[in-house]
Amino acid sequence: MNIILLSGGSGKRLWPLSNDVRSKQFIKLFKNGDKHESMVQRVYRQIKRVDKDATVTIATSKSQVPAIHNQLGEDVSVCVEPMRRDTFPAIVLAAAYLHDEMGVKDDEPVVVCPVDPYVDDSYYEAVEQLGKLAGQANLTLMGIEPTYPSEKYGYIIPESKDKVSPVKEFKEKPDRATAEKYLEQGAVWNAGIFAFKLSYLMEKAHELIDFENYQDLYNKYDKCEKISFDYAVVEKESSINVLRYKGEWRDVGTWNMMSEVMADNVIGNATLDDTTTNTHVINELDIPILVMGAHDMVVAASGDGILVADKEQSGYMKPYVEKIATDVRYADKSWGSYQIISVGENNLVAKATMKAGHRMSYHSHDFREEVWTILSGVGRVVVDGIEKAIQPGSVITLPAGSKHTIIARTNLSVLETQIGSDISVSDKSSYEFGSKE
Repeated sequence: MNIILLSGGSGKRLWPLSNDVRSKQFIKLFKNGDKHESMVQRVYRQIKRVDKDATVTIATSKSQVPAIHNQLGEDVSVCVEPMRRDTFPAIVLAAAYLHDEMGVKDDEPVVVCPVDPYVDDSYYEAVEQLGKLAGQANLTLMGIEPTYPSEKYGYIIPESKDKVSPVKEFKEKPDRATAEKYLEQGAVWNAGIFAFKLSYLMEKAHELIDFENYQDLYNKYDKCEKISFDYAVVEKESSINVLRYKGEWRDVGTWNMMSEVMADNVIGNATLDDTTTNTHVINELDIPILVMGAHDMVVAASGDGILVADKEQSGYMKPYVEKIATDVRYADKSWGSYQIISVGENNLVAKATMKAGHRMSYHSHDFREEVWTILSGVGRVVVDGIEKAIQPGSVITLPAGSKHTIIARTNLSVLETQIGSDISVSDKSSYEFGSKE
């Protein structure tokens, strides 16, 4: 089974834990044994549990790649969009990657799924079945059996109420009365899940985009039209089947919906009094939170901000977040995590937490100097080619322009102080270094 997971989105609806770098699928809110895991970790684990030989490729933006490698490891297959161009170019790029870089054959089925619904294993059993149905029609979609007449989803109207049926037509998001009529016709929610033979999509891609192969498409990606897969392909295709899925499926796009599937009412350092009901608290800060007498609330705290909201009202937070959101203060990296502690005039203090056996890129900054103070762990630093062992208490001064990296032998915690007239993420040049340790 070849699966393309679409991992996009920004961090407006689950602020302040999510941001433009850490989308909702990377927040660790779900339980796996005695540990918390993120949506992308849960999805990847579920797929491999259903089909251990499944080939999973994550189609994503460059900004999400460090978080993906941080949470799933270095070996996971990732197809990186040079820039955002909506779902049709993203899927074509991923399909070309499968074909040209991974050697997937033309007659093999491919299933495209979003990375962020909350589902049980039966969903991926249906995905596996969807792949087996690919080829019976040019496109095979998976439709979610509605549990209520929703106004939030588009609808697929099948020709029959059979488990697998040809598609009669598609409908945009309706009002409630119209949705009720769709349900009477046996309609299903359109959740953006579809399967095809790889050859079908490659033929469509070459009809609509002028490119030779994956690398050529990657190089000219900025010239691709911004268009969704639905508009570019699905709505113009006459040979479409739909598979009905009746298992658990939830779109957890807001705090209200996310709280319904979270395993714990409290994550992090927080205390609820006995009068508090139906309230969830997620605290990523190093200070305690006390909640008293709250009902139907969500409290979320991170370095990016603090949210205190009625659960239902939290679904309307996006325009307010757009007004108040500041620069991202937390990001997952392939080597660990990075959190900004304070920002002042011409200075910044951050904490880097590195995983054993990993290293930062070998890089330099033109307009700032840095001071690294090792808080815990051991490893090595390399400054302009000179290597030095480090341990708790080591202080390393990095002048502007110096090439440097840090290599963690054990888990490593580093306090980083930046001083300069222009402190920005753009002030960074990367260089080749030896193999990752």
